[in-house]
Amino acid sequence: MKVKSKKKSKAKIVIAVILVLLICLDVFAAYYKSNPSSIIKYETTNNHISSNGKTKISAHRSGGGIAPEESMMAFKNCIENESFNVDIFEFDLHITKDEELILLHDDTLDRTTDSEEVFGVKKARPEDYTYDELRKLNIGAKFVTDSGEAPYKDLHGDEVSDDLRIVKLDDILDYLISQGDFDYVIEIKNGGELGKKAVDILCEKLKERNLFENVVFGTFKEEISEYVDEKHPELKRSAGIKEVLSFVGAALINKNDFESNYISLIIPFNMPYRLIVNLGTARIINYAHKNNIAVQYWTINKESEFEYLSSVSADCIMSDYPDKLYKTVNE
Repeated sequence: MKVKSKKKSKAKIVIAVILVLLICLDVFAAYYKSNPSSIIKYETTNNHISSNGKTKISAHRSGGGIAPEESMMAFKNCIENESFNVDIFEFDLHITKDEELILLHDDTLDRTTDSEEVFGVKKARPEDYTYDELRKLNIGAKFVTDSGEAPYKDLHGDEVSDDLRIVKLDDILDYLISQGDFDYVIEIKNGGELGKKAVDILCEKLKERNLFENVVFGTFKEEISEYVDEKHPELKRSAGIKEVLSFVGAALINKNDFESNYISLIIPFNMPYRLIVNLGTARIINYAHKNNIAVQYWTINKESEFEYLSSVSADCIMSDYPDKLYKTVNE
């Protein structure tokens, strides 16, 4: 009994020490920041690098903190709300059974919709349903406000407005084009053959609307990045995970002959490990701009991080709360 008791005590001590270290690391990391005066202005040809040094406002998942993410309601909120403006819309795409591209972040429909109730299955995947079938869902069913309210959870069937139904890429692009000149960060979530097909369709849609210069394409699937480079070089993309790591290594040693197939780094800042690899420093931003690469940060929701990243000329901040971001950056 005594041996077991001693082991438990040691385990508790180890856990306590680890927690203290993690807290200390995160606190220290909060001060591990660059002086804005360290930022160097470079001449670039990349239109996604802010030409005047002012950070662009991006609505992450169309402003999913203030309206149901990736819904037409969320996009309209960003456009029609007079208290803030958005420069860049970030959203995610999945391909459906009938080869439509729809806006959805997760690989399944459970977290955001009433799919389990409507389809009678758990973990329903969008590629298993047609667009018309997916339109039966309420994409705001699981949305909860910061005050804990769920205003759309009880809406089903005909009670669901069009603004709360799953929307396809065509409709979002046409709506946004009609409202102004915006840039886009678009991620395809599918991998493999589905992902490649989705890329083909996306490029068709962008070509029809002459939008290639407005888009940064993203994917976490290495095979999709390679497919884009080979088949669709006109689609400018962000760095993949391995490419980000390679970039950071090159930046730390200030490598002279750096080359890349991407035009943007879409990277985090608010991670606990930033004491070891801080991606929000002048060294990272300067090296990126020197090599004609934009620096776009996700997903930033703290005002202190809005202030810091905008002070060091981050090209773009993606936030679930573009209203708060806009206020901080402009005031």
